Amino acid sequence: MAGRNPYTISFGKIPSKYLSRNSIIDSITEELEYDSPDEQVFKLTGIRGTGKTVTLTAIERYFREQDDWIVVDIRSDSEIISEIVAKLYSEIPFITSFVDASLNLSAFGIGLNLSKKSPVASIDYALEALLEHMKKHGKKLLITIDEARKTKSITGFIQEFQILIRKELPIFAILAGLYEDIESLENADGLTFFLRATKYEMKPLNVTYIRDDYKNTLGVSYEEAEKMAFMTKGYAYAYQALGKYMWDYKAKELTDEVLKSFDEILADKVYKKIWSELAPNDRWFLQFIAKKDSMPVSELLEMTRKSHSEWSIPRARLKEKGIIDVESRGVIKLLLPRFKEFIDTQL
Repeated sequence: MAGRNPYTISFGKIPSKYLSRNSIIDSITEELEYDSPDEQVFKLTGIRGTGKTVTLTAIERYFREQDDWIVVDIRSDSEIISEIVAKLYSEIPFITSFVDASLNLSAFGIGLNLSKKSPVASIDYALEALLEHMKKHGKKLLITIDEARKTKSITGFIQEFQILIRKELPIFAILAGLYEDIESLENADGLTFFLRATKYEMKPLNVTYIRDDYKNTLGVSYEEAEKMAFMTKGYAYAYQALGKYMWDYKAKELTDEVLKSFDEILADKVYKKIWSELAPNDRWFLQFIAKKDSMPVSELLEMTRKSHSEWSIPRARLKEKGIIDVESRGVIKLLLPRFKEFIDTQL
């Protein structure tokens, strides 16, 4: 295994060995490329390390290469509409010239101070004027927001977005965020439109693809590649981390050294944060759930001596956070790889 390590544990960076979320990327790009798309906003959601940012970046790259699209990525903690207008003005020449000739945005620190024109009073009006200008030039605007969460700026942007699409202006958006953050936006007052928007969940990667990639990239045996793939449980960050340490140690089979590094990076980069955000009762139930990859609910209740009603709220929270899978009736599955080993260190 000579050369540069093809796996990466840097969040958001597209690694050279990357199992693409092709179905999600294709669904969104195909929908947005229609002449009259039925959808103008999309949501990407999942727990940390499932590939939301990488998927969002891949979609951004695709549309940046299209002549009729302008892509603007925005921080979730910024003044979103002002930031969009400022980026359009500073980065897109035909918009820069339009603003300098037509709009006085000096009140917002944008553009030239046109003494013969009154300053624009509303940044919302300025964005609408820019979109009208873009429409005349056959251009469309895609706004991407990573780590989206409920803030005054984002709720204001979504409300304004709804007005703009009613006016048939060419603006589109993709927001990526944790389960609970996207849900808090969906349930915010006045954002029913956002609740109805299409949501894509970052499901586990295909374990067969991971196995084949490990076998071909790392040169390990079929059996070892399969063992490694199942260990990741399809969790995107675990796939990258395990591949990285196998490559770094030039290992042909799982070793204690590889597993130690694997456990440490999962704990430091993902699991400690997830654990810190759990309610004490959720942590208490997890110490029992983690004893097995799959467990009947009846067994959990027998071990904990709790009732169905006492389990129902932790169940809902752990499912919402993407830590457990309860799709199979009466069965709990732990979704995070080697989470038991992490929990043992916490207890």
